[in-house]
Amino acid sequence: MTVSDHPIATSLVRLRPSRHRTRSAPLDGGRPVPVDTSTEVDGPTVGLAVQFVLLAALSATVGLGPAGWLAGSAYAVVSWLLLVRGMRRSGARTLGAANQVTLARASLVGGVTALVATSFWAPAPVGLLVAVASVALALDWVDGQVARRTGTTSALGARFDMEVDAFLILVLSAYLARSLGGWVLAIGVLRYVFVAAAWALPWLRAALPHRFSRKTVAAMQGIVLAVASSGLLPGPLAYASVGLALALLCWSFARDVGWLWRARHRDPVSAGSR
Repeated sequence: MTVSDHPIATSLVRLRPSRHRTRSAPLDGGRPVPVDTSTEVDGPTVGLAVQFVLLAALSATVGLGPAGWLAGSAYAVVSWLLLVRGMRRSGARTLGAANQVTLARASLVGGVTALVATSFWAPAPVGLLVAVASVALALDWVDGQVARRTGTTSALGARFDMEVDAFLILVLSAYLARSLGGWVLAIGVLRYVFVAAAWALPWLRAALPHRFSRKTVAAMQGIVLAVASSGLLPGPLAYASVGLALALLCWSFARDVGWLWRARHRDPVSAGSR
């Protein structure tokens, strides 16, 4: 399966565009000309700062224990490093509007991560946790719409979006595992197991045909986990809904792995074109 399809409102901050600094370079008799030395780290750095502002706000209002600060800070730094690396590898100089929305979602996911980590040592503000996670899930639709309407879809944006989604699913499944059982972790871990397997089995990295059902199942995971985390569902219904979500996720993965297995000897270009 395409990794980006599985783990699966407004932006917190409007990122400033990258400033283009200039320096003088000799040309044609020593005349100075402007040379673009802009850096691509402006957007991610603003996102890093916003993340720590959010952590400080959560600490001041609902309280974050050492575990929450550690988890939130580690998430913020690793996210910054990976985004900067991704921008450099793709040649992107700035974050477009859609990626700015995704960056805001990433900050919200960092807040959820800190709250979940804190909940292992003290009672969690469930309402706030679910609210922040719900906004992050809602913005997943927004950044896709922005990318399509502005014609700024890119491999970097798709990968960034996917990683944010996947980590939110992992964190929510970890939160629910304490009340429903360790089996819930499979929802968050399954995508990472697939990625690890793809390192050893190159045929798992081939392109897949588009399937609307794959996107539907992926989106369903976050919604079901957020609702179950709220505690509004009776116990049996929470077990049933999360179990159904996991079953559909396993079915979707199994179907795509089966397709990749059958297509493993085909020409990569032909397989991808389907």
